[in-house]
Amino acid sequence: MKSVLVTGGAGYIGSHTTVQLLQAGFEVVVLDNLSNSHHKSLERVREITGRDLSFVQADVRDRSALRDVFTKHPISAVIHLAALKAVGESQTQPLRYYDNNVSGSLCLFEEMQRAGIYSLVISSSATVYGEQGTGQYDERATLAPTSVYGRTKRMVEDVLRDICATDSNWRVALLRYFNPVGAHPSGLIGEDPNGTPNNLMPFIAQVAVGKRAKLSVFGNDYPTPDGTGLRDYIHIQDLAAGHLAALDALAQSDLSMPLTVNLGTGQPYSVLQVVQAFATACGKPVPYEIVDRRPGDVAVCYADPALAHKLLGWQAKHGLDAMCADTWRWQQMNPDGYR
Repeated sequence: MKSVLVTGGAGYIGSHTTVQLLQAGFEVVVLDNLSNSHHKSLERVREITGRDLSFVQADVRDRSALRDVFTKHPISAVIHLAALKAVGESQTQPLRYYDNNVSGSLCLFEEMQRAGIYSLVISSSATVYGEQGTGQYDERATLAPTSVYGRTKRMVEDVLRDICATDSNWRVALLRYFNPVGAHPSGLIGEDPNGTPNNLMPFIAQVAVGKRAKLSVFGNDYPTPDGTGLRDYIHIQDLAAGHLAALDALAQSDLSMPLTVNLGTGQPYSVLQVVQAFATACGKPVPYEIVDRRPGDVAVCYADPALAHKLLGWQAKHGLDAMCADTWRWQQMNPDGYR
């Protein structure tokens, strides 16, 4: 069986991806420093799949831990998800973000090269496109990130493009995520944000379960059907499946440059559409208030996912109703997350 190293594998995206890897027959080694995740997620992964995995509690910047993993396990590919990810926080803590996201990635790439491991699937982000307009983005759009977080993702993309241009051994897939939401249908694993959620869906879920009084909707005067921003939300199950599709594509291709694709649905929903769909899922209204726009928010931002379908044979299968129903199941079963 092929072994895959998943950095950040105890986190939201990592745990769901690990479930699908195990179900597909891979051996999995998870490396996670648990700074924004919980070891209990991996216990739940074992419960869902009935399979075991190897867990190493270490930081991706810990070269000795990486060398140990590559020595002890027959790793054939790496899925690199370990990163700090809060856009607002990145603006106030830039050094921490560059160190974690850029330096950490460089450590990983160098240790992969040292070990002779060249297959890599890596999380990038739609934030690399920045705020250069409003509407649908395909992979040819100019990269103009406006946050430190987005710039760390673009930097790592640039590093990998340069590596691939000079060393034909590398097989790399860059996956630009839009807005991951939802949870595993079992309700056993889901998004467990530290402190105040940065994203819409977990905030709505915490309002619905009674942990927060109401949702703040930032602006209702955008040029959209209901005045609120339109975004591309993608079910975590579909996102996880994109990583397996990327692994398959790398195994079958002879790429000279990174395979770069958007992972999104291509179907944007407004903030108020999400609120209404969640109210339907949980069977009660979700209180909200309209407040001022946030600086930098654009009216409409959603993916053109055609290239992912063409190159990976992948497309999103879950709609907004499933995203809300699965989030609500997770939130009800785990009102305090994994804690």
